[in-house]
Amino acid sequence: MTQRYIITGTDTDVGKTVFAAGLAGHFGARYWKPVQAGTEGGSDSERVRRLSGGKADVLPEAYILGTPCSPHEAAHIDGVTVDLEHLALPAGNLPLVVEGAGGVLVPFADNLLAADLFAWWGLPVILVARTSLGTINHSLLSIEALRSRRIVVQGIIFMGEENRASEEAVIRLGGIAHLGRLPRLDPLSPDTLAEAFAAFIRTDLL
Repeated sequence: MTQRYIITGTDTDVGKTVFAAGLAGHFGARYWKPVQAGTEGGSDSERVRRLSGGKADVLPEAYILGTPCSPHEAAHIDGVTVDLEHLALPAGNLPLVVEGAGGVLVPFADNLLAADLFAWWGLPVILVARTSLGTINHSLLSIEALRSRRIVVQGIIFMGEENRASEEAVIRLGGIAHLGRLPRLDPLSPDTLAEAFAAFIRTDLL
């Protein structure tokens, strides 16, 4: 089967973009960030292009908003209306990695939550979580929100130092596949990311 996944997180800055870059680079997939909110320091698309070593086919965003906040508020500030029709998935069945914004219930528009958008797209979701304190609660709430919308949750990726107790609790209580854990990479580069991805991610489950 062709790999087509939505990448979402338990919160903002959990490592979604780093994982998405590794995944898109591994499969030579198209990468799409439909809504970029905040452009200072560069976009997520630019980061994926760099971290994938050019192996990802980075598609243009549907919306680029200037303020680093939830997409619905960034759109209000910019005077932009986020239209569902402009968020339709790219055509074709080639490998595709779609990165959300923030967490599972972040609003993309006043009446459109991220999870509702994911349900409309109909692709399986990979959840990215930290290994730090609070990850059990955040992960289980995210899993519950996704499954309540009948979204297939392919599995969970942990980012950071190993926390076996927390990881095992999420897997057991959430009934979810452990797809691996990416440690902090220093330096973070296309080569170190590709090596870590091959070593630590269960690509056989993707």
